[in-house]
Amino acid sequence: MSKDIEIDQIESFAEDRYDRLQYRRCGRSGLLLPMISLGAWETFGGYRGEEVARECLFRAFDLGITHFDLANNYGRPPGNAEILVGKVIRQMPRDELIISSKAGYRMWAGPYGEWSSKKYLVASLDQSLKRLGLDYVDIFYSHRFDPDTPLEETMETLDLIVRQGKALYAGVSNYSGAAYEQAVKITQQKGLTSILIHQPRYNMLDRSAETDLFNYTLSNGSGVITYSPLAQGLLTDKYLKEALPTDSRAAEWWGKGKVEEVTDQIIRTKLLALNQLAQNRGQSLAQMALAWILRLPAVTSVLIGASKVTQIEENVAALQNLEFSAAELEEIDRITLS
Repeated sequence: MSKDIEIDQIESFAEDRYDRLQYRRCGRSGLLLPMISLGAWETFGGYRGEEVARECLFRAFDLGITHFDLANNYGRPPGNAEILVGKVIRQMPRDELIISSKAGYRMWAGPYGEWSSKKYLVASLDQSLKRLGLDYVDIFYSHRFDPDTPLEETMETLDLIVRQGKALYAGVSNYSGAAYEQAVKITQQKGLTSILIHQPRYNMLDRSAETDLFNYTLSNGSGVITYSPLAQGLLTDKYLKEALPTDSRAAEWWGKGKVEEVTDQIIRTKLLALNQLAQNRGQSLAQMALAWILRLPAVTSVLIGASKVTQIEENVAALQNLEFSAAELEEIDRITLS
């Protein structure tokens, strides 16, 4: 397919899209990320198909969301999310997008199909680029710390990938604060590509990053993009009722254990209390949960998932109120840490 044909296929998007969202600098880099980014874990190429993905990605971009996050193992079968999203972003202006991918979890049989060796990371990114139909990704992550591969090898491989032009920036995900700190020291000592960003799980119900990670990323100048900010949908109004929605991930996708977690009475009591506080602020529970994360100076962006356009619109509206009183923060601590 010629470049002329590819250009003709690019859709038209809202002219005011960059007036609708706020952006933050990612650590000490020159890269700006939207305060809300859109990910494809479990949704696109998983329990939602191409048409939903196109609607969500197009609407997100119209609202100013320029960052779309993937990984080699997203979708069912693994890799399907990159194939599906790759089709959609070919109709979008590539130079206005930040596309990220990751490698670390199992993708194929044998000893070279997971973790963070040079063999796996290089092969996996090559496969991801083919699925996405791209020459490069903007950010490439080591998706999880590998206890058996020397961390020097992993960091040298991320540096190699950037030097080869297959990625513009390097990141890590799911690393403990200590492992992240060690990785930073290796890049500094060896003159390797610095770690632009860390992607940890963090939300009102899982706050370990507050004590284990954020002080490290702030002192070392890396950005942070938190995943699962709504605790896989728990921190929304869809699970406040006794019966699970038939179109929810818990009903359609998760196993028995996760469904039991959603319906656990202790968690439900916390969610109801948080929802009341959100209503007092004039926000939905999801909006308050996102705003609560974005109040932190360590956080560059929050990574949302969406199976409906209305979810993206609701989440973006969270940016209209990011301020919390001391009393509100104390109440959130009382609810979530008890």
